[in-house]
Amino acid sequence: MTAPVASPVRRKLAINRLRERRPLDAGAVDRFLARFEVPIVEGARCTFLYRGEADEVFLIHRIFGLPDHLPLRRVRGTDLWYVVLELPEGSRVEYQLELAFADGRRERINDPLNPRLAHSPVGRSSVCYAHGHEIPDWTRFDPEARPGSLVDMVVPSRALRRDCAVTLYLPARFRRTARYPLLIVHDGGDFLRYADAKTVLDNLIHRLDVAELVAAFVYPGDRLAEYANSAAHARYLTAELLPRLEAELPLAGTPSGRCLMGSSFGAVASLSTAYRYPEVYGSLLLQSGSFVFTDIGNDHGGGPPFEPVVRFMNRYRSAPRRLRAADRAEPVDGPGVRGRRDDGPLRGGPRRAQLGELAGPAPGRAVVDFPGCPEVLL
Repeated sequence: MTAPVASPVRRKLAINRLRERRPLDAGAVDRFLARFEVPIVEGARCTFLYRGEADEVFLIHRIFGLPDHLPLRRVRGTDLWYVVLELPEGSRVEYQLELAFADGRRERINDPLNPRLAHSPVGRSSVCYAHGHEIPDWTRFDPEARPGSLVDMVVPSRALRRDCAVTLYLPARFRRTARYPLLIVHDGGDFLRYADAKTVLDNLIHRLDVAELVAAFVYPGDRLAEYANSAAHARYLTAELLPRLEAELPLAGTPSGRCLMGSSFGAVASLSTAYRYPEVYGSLLLQSGSFVFTDIGNDHGGGPPFEPVVRFMNRYRSAPRRLRAADRAEPVDGPGVRGRRDDGPLRGGPRRAQLGELAGPAPGRAVVDFPGCPEVLL
């Protein structure tokens, strides 16, 4: 007779062992916090903590599928608060804490127990690395990677009625006799400053993960107007910027050699431009697109800036048409789902994007991770 196999004993979480400690005084909490990094990562479970006086404490995050305000519980008899989340392997979560007081005051802060911070155009936030998360080494400066160059230029635009700043990335071995694919990046200054896009491109090209390419980092004027399904912005990119670049630089000049990239409203601008000019652009790289739509009624909750986005998305969803960049993408349709996906997990895994058809005559695909940016969806 075969003996039954004993189930593995699951070790209690550190926070639960603390709760059972007697006496549980301030000294015990001090020793507990000195022993662990915060958040405390134990397998798939992550314990977020706050120490201090408040009437309520909330974890503020943007994890898909969970309420964006998660209440922390107070450990009885102490000023320590906690909440435990189960996070997928390799996840990276940006978060803040919100303190609520009896007099109605609310204060949002970064986690004072966690020194890790992420920087973005909207400010700083705390970062939690779940079990298995690794920062790819090719997102860091590599002294062996030959650096490309950044060149500033100005493109007068009749469509936008202003002079438009553009920063060009030229690969290290840039040659006038070659032909390069073009990547147009919305919110270019943010990608260069917060996502270290130049270092990422230098490393990917050095490692032969992507073909040598030229990138045009563009800067918005009135961002919420220009990026929210603006015909003028699409005309600027396609009828003014693109001809100027292709006249002055040795670019491939074919749809398979042109990619539009953007995050949030920049993703909307990329998609709506490709929608208006489907035969011009061969690829899209969309990050956490603000693709807000309504199924019933007109209440989308986004406010006036989202009105043109909702009209565009509702129109597109009612009569979708294939874009060249979508030939290999599976449509995703559902509440809260943004963008398009390939065979990979839509959410919860490592942040990634697909650069499709950027290799010019020999199309290839490479996984690209820009540190500090929202999750990437194609």
